Amino acid sequence: MTPSDPFVQDALMDGNAIQEASKILLTDVPLFDGPSLAHLLFRFGFNLLVSWIIIQFFYYKKSDRRDFYFTFLMFSVTVFLLIFLMDNVKLQLGMALGLFAIFGIIRYRTETVSIREMTYLFIIIGISVINGLAMTVSYAELFVTNLIFILVTWVLENTKVLKHTDFKIILYDKIQLIVPDKEAELIEDIRQRTGLDVTKIEIGNIDFLRDVAYIKVFYKPTDKASSTVISSKQLKPENF
Repeated sequence: MTPSDPFVQDALMDGNAIQEASKILLTDVPLFDGPSLAHLLFRFGFNLLVSWIIIQFFYYKKSDRRDFYFTFLMFSVTVFLLIFLMDNVKLQLGMALGLFAIFGIIRYRTETVSIREMTYLFIIIGISVINGLAMTVSYAELFVTNLIFILVTWVLENTKVLKHTDFKIILYDKIQLIVPDKEAELIEDIRQRTGLDVTKIEIGNIDFLRDVAYIKVFYKPTDKASSTVISSKQLKPENF
């Protein structure tokens, strides 16, 4: 075969086309893009700072749950990076909302997650999605939006602004005190035995065979109070 042979020329043309395509693919993705990297690091640091403030000063201050502390921060990092990097490939709004919904309905099967933890998880996901998707708004608008999250969370968590009432469900043994005429005596007995500042009670399921009753106890929480644990076994809803 000679270079003038048609088959050789076709093969050379195909090889040149492959080389040109490879050059185009390689040059489309820069090895280093300083402005884009700075933009990513700035937004990532800002998002992480806002998430850390909410978790550290509002959630962890009352709960002391290191496991959820880790979970919330990692959710913030993961959701933000996922949303931010996928936006570079023209992530559509519908897909972003679908992803947001998937994360929002997550439940942990090993432990029942309280409403407070699920609310904070929803807040962290929402903040990360906003900071990762809001590319067309100004930095002032983005800052004010995150500040609103912080201020609203502070107001709702502040016991001086809103009076909080927690509750616990107990299995009570002095069944003779559950009658309406002895409610004051029942509340005083629960106060002495639990040390809680009980405000009111609700009588639930009564078991006369074992002489016990389920009682929902409402009380004023302290700064470090937490009612995430109900009992060693999850209470069945039919008790109330």
